[in-house]
Amino acid sequence: METNQFISFRNSTIFYRVYGSGKAVILIHGFGEDGNIWSYIADKLKNNFLVIVPDLPGTGKSEILEDENVNVTVDDYAEVIIHILKKESLDDCIIIGHSMGGYITLGIADKYPEVLNGFGLINSTAYADSEDKKRDRLKSIEFIQKNDAASFLKTSTPGLFADKFKQEHPDEIEKLIDSTAYFTSESLIQYTKAMMNRPQRISVLQTTALPVLFIIGEEDPVVPLEKSLAQCHLPATAYVHILTGAGHMGMMEQGELCMEIISSYLNNF
Repeated sequence: METNQFISFRNSTIFYRVYGSGKAVILIHGFGEDGNIWSYIADKLKNNFLVIVPDLPGTGKSEILEDENVNVTVDDYAEVIIHILKKESLDDCIIIGHSMGGYITLGIADKYPEVLNGFGLINSTAYADSEDKKRDRLKSIEFIQKNDAASFLKTSTPGLFADKFKQEHPDEIEKLIDSTAYFTSESLIQYTKAMMNRPQRISVLQTTALPVLFIIGEEDPVVPLEKSLAQCHLPATAYVHILTGAGHMGMMEQGELCMEIISSYLNNF
């Protein structure tokens, strides 16, 4: 069974889906995606878990957060997730985030470790942006401002996938691009600034007593393999999985395997 829910956060309406029952798992999507990216995995997990899938502010059915003269941060998005937990009367959960969703997950692990039983990072990193990466993000903002959100996503999305997937599944990539046509320039710029300005959270991995799941794309162009591997030894307990031949979009490129990995991790609790 799936139900649609809404909360109010800083005068913005935030949408999320709730599936199944059992131990709570929150799946947080990344930049240029919405909660639908988790549909296959959520549908499988709902038989054994309570699965919560939000649309982050400015995505899908969720309204953008107003800046209030101060840039919105990754930690502001983390607060949205905490408010969802409160609305659902949940004292604890496991959170798994993809890419930008991983940055938000780390923010929660940093500021609200007491609500977590474990957490996972898919194609994500605890390292802050390098100066080169920040320059790339500024170029992205300039492109979005000059063109629009749809043009940016149409140009950038194919580059997230491994070459083999691009060659064999161009229709799937086109479908993803079409599904993001609603994005506004304002929301993409807000996300980009939040990612660019996020703090380094290596200390979270170094000090956590929680088991951490890492799912890594062997050919990830956004979070390179060596950068992902450099953080995997930091937690006391880590489950590390490398998706051979996958890029930055493991849930699409190897959805069945991702589902099995996540399910196996969750069964430890």
